[in-house]
Amino acid sequence: MPILVIFTGKNITKQMYETLRKGVDWEHKHPKGSLFHAAAFDETSNTVHVANVWESEEDLNSFVSSRLMPYMINNKIPEPKVEIYQINDVSAFPDIDKFKV
Repeated sequence: MPILVIFTGKNITKQMYETLRKGVDWEHKHPKGSLFHAAAFDETSNTVHVANVWESEEDLNSFVSSRLMPYMINNKIPEPKVEIYQINDVSAFPDIDKFKV
């Protein structure tokens, strides 16, 4: 069952996120079951908000336990709050490609 995952990371700066993004390298070493990732920052409170779509909670848990959390712990990046929801609908439109980094 596909899921929407919302990570909210307080006291995670943009620099910490960029270190995590490059270190874990999910953009080039795609995690099994990961379908979508978007991140945004509230720089006034050093809070990152991340939305992910995964094929299953098992795929998410595998990635988090084997790659994401070990890197976060080793680099002293605070653990985010995680919310998981079953997906009711997904719509992706052609212009989404212009936002790839």
